[in-house]
Amino acid sequence: MSTLFNISKMVQRLGLLVGILLLTAMSAQSIAALSDYQARLDLVTEENGYASQDERLAALMDLVYDYQMTQYPEAATWLGYAGQNDRWTDYSPEAIEQRNRDSRTLLKAVETISVDSLGESAILDFQLFHKDLSANVAAQAFPDELMPINQMGGVQQDLAQMISLMPSRKLTDYRDIIARLESADSLIMQTIVLMKQGLEAGITPPAITLRDVPGQVANQLFDDPMDSPLLGAFVSFPDSISPDQQKQLKARAIAAYQNGIAPAYKKLQRFLETDYLPNAVQAVGLSNLANGQAWYAHRAARSTTTDLTAEQIHALGLREVARIRAAMEQVIIDSGFEGDFDAFTEFLRRDPQFYFTNKEDLMREYRDIAKRADAELPALFGVLPRLPYGVKMIPSYAEKSQTTAYYQSGAQSMGRAGIFFANTYALDTRPKWEMEALTLHEAMPGHHLQISLAKEQTNVHPWRRDLYRITAFVEGWGLYSESLGEEMGFYKDPYSKFGQLTYEMWRAVRLVVDTGMHSLGWSRQRAIDFFIANSAKSEHDITVEIDRYIVWPGQALAYKMGELKIKELRQYASQELGEDFDIRSFHDRVLEAGPIPLDILEQRIKDWVAGQ
Repeated sequence: MSTLFNISKMVQRLGLLVGILLLTAMSAQSIAALSDYQARLDLVTEENGYASQDERLAALMDLVYDYQMTQYPEAATWLGYAGQNDRWTDYSPEAIEQRNRDSRTLLKAVETISVDSLGESAILDFQLFHKDLSANVAAQAFPDELMPINQMGGVQQDLAQMISLMPSRKLTDYRDIIARLESADSLIMQTIVLMKQGLEAGITPPAITLRDVPGQVANQLFDDPMDSPLLGAFVSFPDSISPDQQKQLKARAIAAYQNGIAPAYKKLQRFLETDYLPNAVQAVGLSNLANGQAWYAHRAARSTTTDLTAEQIHALGLREVARIRAAMEQVIIDSGFEGDFDAFTEFLRRDPQFYFTNKEDLMREYRDIAKRADAELPALFGVLPRLPYGVKMIPSYAEKSQTTAYYQSGAQSMGRAGIFFANTYALDTRPKWEMEALTLHEAMPGHHLQISLAKEQTNVHPWRRDLYRITAFVEGWGLYSESLGEEMGFYKDPYSKFGQLTYEMWRAVRLVVDTGMHSLGWSRQRAIDFFIANSAKSEHDITVEIDRYIVWPGQALAYKMGELKIKELRQYASQELGEDFDIRSFHDRVLEAGPIPLDILEQRIKDWVAGQ
């Protein structure tokens, strides 16, 4: 999967509910900017000064992009959008409500566009833009903002991650970091306010998933502020900053940590331990909350870009589990292993030959796999990204509750490569046989290739290039990339092949357990048991995964649904084109428009086949 600060996940978590006016306390610069946005909106709505509907649509997308970058400064930092690095998003209840109202205003403005008058490229822009805004407005029926923290992310992790991504090359960069450090306590306190509102409304993550969160907060508390990752930029300075300036900046950073951040984190820790966890919701399914079935249906539809019901997705998952299980049984037979499925998976979980004993060896092997994968790409793709990537360990303060790996996208404008983060916690739960499939998913030809190509497009609007993310496409592509391993020379031994099938099974199981827990009344333990019965993954990994599905309802459905659609379209194109089918051209066509809903992808591939 990709990190919370991968923009796809950032967009999902923040919601990025579009606004036009934010009538809260703001700087004079912000007020002036909002006045400009309103003037621009008025022009578009009144159709003044635009030669075509294409121009009107582009003007609306310009407005939304600029607004989102100024109202969600973390996204601006991530993407290298200048001028926003000194602020955090305002999560006061007033600001959230205002953004919701303004989202509805903007959707109405978009619906004044005459679609019949749009050009071919603009029609796709409109379809994506309107789908996203409509989904944002529909999401307002469900109070996601009342659950701002869980074991997967929140201010206990996100602040350090964001500060670490900020540039630190010149004096103005350091002033931006200082500004964020000095206002971070306000963001932490806003989080506590939202959590209190959630408690009062009976809307919290299930208590069992929060067990490690107080410890995550404690991991951000240090006797020496300079040990904090928040102050990492102040350990050493560029030569362009004078010694006197360095001393002043460091003193301000230490003061911000001691007087603001640390006390706020201590308040959050106490609140979690004394109020939040003891009174958090016990049941794991979203359907147990008010309006929960509709809430989950919305989440599932947005994640999969389909209109399938929870029951239909559950049934599809059971069919996929059965199909993959049969393939796994065949691998066991072919391996010569004497024993049944349970014995084989126990062998894979327990035998020391499948595990490294130090973190450096594990990371070295990941890097070797990545290097070998890179060499096979030209045979499968006509277009490859320019942005490089690296392989790093998941930070120690987050590793215990994080999944096996994730991808963090890079930004050329920020001088930041893409990163495949691998988990080195509990090495006896990180088997060698899963490493090839995992690397292909997170790095090349998976997330790094697809996301980097999308971000390097020059012929699409910045809103589509930078902000629009479809999880079914992004994660579906990642899972599809695992299946390319055989064509790339991987999965040569039965254990790695079983590992690839285990990872495919992992995503099929998600269809079953996610719908089971959130819509069909399954318990957490039933979901864990079903996963264990059909996978060789360790119980620790499985437990972490199940808890992830609990706090991100519906998100895990996207992987398998997207992969199945891409495979279906590949088979269709291959059958229709016969000897004229070119895998490089097919892959380039799938990726060239960036992440798009599955129904639009299907139409684009069918149009491409017809054009051949």
